[in-house]
This record gives sequence, C-alpha cells and structure tokens, in this order.
Amino acid sequence: MGPRRPPTAETPVIRTARIDDPLARPLLDELRREYTERYGSLGDSELSSVPAAHFAPPDGLLLLLVLDGRPVAGGAYRRHDARTAEVKRMWTASDSRRRGHARTVLAALERAAARAGYTRMHLTTGPRQPEARALYLAAGYTPGFDPAADPETLGPLPFDKDLAPAAPEDAPAAPAARARAGTATRAGRADR
Repeated sequence: MGPRRPPTAETPVIRTARIDDPLARPLLDELRREYTERYGSLGDSELSSVPAAHFAPPDGLLLLLVLDGRPVAGGAYRRHDARTAEVKRMWTASDSRRRGHARTVLAALERAAARAGYTRMHLTTGPRQPEARALYLAAGYTPGFDPAADPETLGPLPFDKDLAPAAPEDAPAAPAARARAGTATRAGRADR
C-alpha cells in the first residue's frame, strides 16, 4: 500500500457571481466593516453608491476566488466609458491576506474586461488603504497622483492601466454567451 499522503489543499477556483449571490455576502460584509472602520459613514455610502446591475454582464462582472468551498477574495468591474472598465469591490478576507489572492482576482478581472472589449482599466482607492495602493502599483497601474505625497492630503487615489489585447481564444463573446454567468474555472482564468 505505501505511506499515506496528506490531503492537499483545494485548488483556488475563480467563479463569476452576482453582488446578491450568498457566496459573495461574507466578503461584502467584511468590506463594509473595514470601510466603516477606516472612513466612518463614508465607507458605507461608497458600498451603496453603485447599483448591483452595474456589476452584471455584459458591461460589468463580479469574480470570486473560492478556496475549500468558501470565498477568500473577490473583485468587480463596471463600465466607466466605452473603452474603460472601472475596478470596484476588490477584497480579500482578513484571514487569507498576503497570499496573492487579490493579484489573482485583479489579473482575472483584467483578462475578462479585455475579452469584453475594454482596452483600459480605471480605479480609485482610498487614502487609508496602503495595501490596495501597493497592489495596484505592483500590478502595473499608473497613479494619477504624486506617489510621494501624503495620501491623506490627496483624497481618493486614481489609477489607470492599458489592457493587453485579448488573446484570439479570449475574443469578445457573442451577446448570449456574454450574459452567461456562474461558470467556474481554475484560478487565473475566468470564463463567462
């Protein structure tokens, strides 16, 4: 028979979801708590400022990174303008940080946005989120502010990034296929 191998951790899976999906609720609840701790009532108003429909195909998308059956990270984009998607709701569960999950979700969002026909990504993050600022800088986003300035004196911190063209197999899907949601894939690639 041989020695018993220890069980291996489940491979992370990226899946599409809706903002009102029960699987997304734990991440969004923790995001609301942390925003409120960092920004007071402004944090709560930010989360309720964008209608859920903005994060649905064909113009938007919400992705969750699921590990061992539970969401550990997520992020979304919505239409900013005809060629630009705006990143929103990036989040990693507090007990799952510093493992590359946010970068995995961000890269999947970028690929999905390129497949949807977007050529740029835009986002803003708050001045009290140094970990988010570091993520976007490390992921190649260009700051629309002086990175040497005190973030508290700047307000929201804007970032932009040109997207790599979608690979031929990732070309924008037909409208019926683009509206399909809920499919799951291995981390690093999200199908719609």
